[in-house]
Amino acid sequence: MNKRTPIVDPKDTKPEARSEGTVDAFVAALSRAPKPGSSGRLLFALDATLSRERTWDRAMHIQSAMFEEANTVNGLAMKLVYFRGYNECRASSWQTDGRSLARLMQSIGCLGGHTQIGRVLSYARKEIAKAPVPAMVYIGDAVEENPDDLSEQAGKLGFLGCKIFAFHEGRDRMAGSVFQSMARNSGGGYFQFDERSADTLARLLKAVARFASGGREALENASSREGRLLLEQMR
Repeated sequence: MNKRTPIVDPKDTKPEARSEGTVDAFVAALSRAPKPGSSGRLLFALDATLSRERTWDRAMHIQSAMFEEANTVNGLAMKLVYFRGYNECRASSWQTDGRSLARLMQSIGCLGGHTQIGRVLSYARKEIAKAPVPAMVYIGDAVEENPDDLSEQAGKLGFLGCKIFAFHEGRDRMAGSVFQSMARNSGGGYFQFDERSADTLARLLKAVARFASGGREALENASSREGRLLLEQMR
């Protein structure tokens, strides 16, 4: 990925927000890394708007643990996508080292702005056009976009073979309803988390990673509680 290239719709003419040089440098380094194999791909999307600032440090711990767990699934390629600020939405290249993506994530700070979930879902469709993406994890706490539009986009991703696993921070009822609809329409799953959820969520992401790498059969063969929980929600 070019270091100044955001994820944008070709018709979008809004100016790009500037981000920290540390993030730019790290994204540039990741973009020069070797391409991963083809044993499974997982998109990891992150809301980094200001509403998450109060719990950001705690969320970083949980999300880093999730990356570490996903990293144990051999050959899985992961891509980090995040949005924040005014019209800023960025993505790393595909990586097989979850620790590198965890370091990138930890260098990201929150900036005020509206959610850009629709852009993330549009970006996922573009990635699927290049090669299959069986699963996308989305982590956020709010929705400021049209719920029907997001649900429709999620359904289209499900039709293309990409299941959304929505991890909801906090207890915003409207956001929870939209995230559940996105997960249901795509055939994925919905989970709520707080500071007590780190270990459980890390194992849940590992289950998602197993699905992204080996499909339902991999979950069924793993016989873990988290795998069964995923299977119960997936259709």
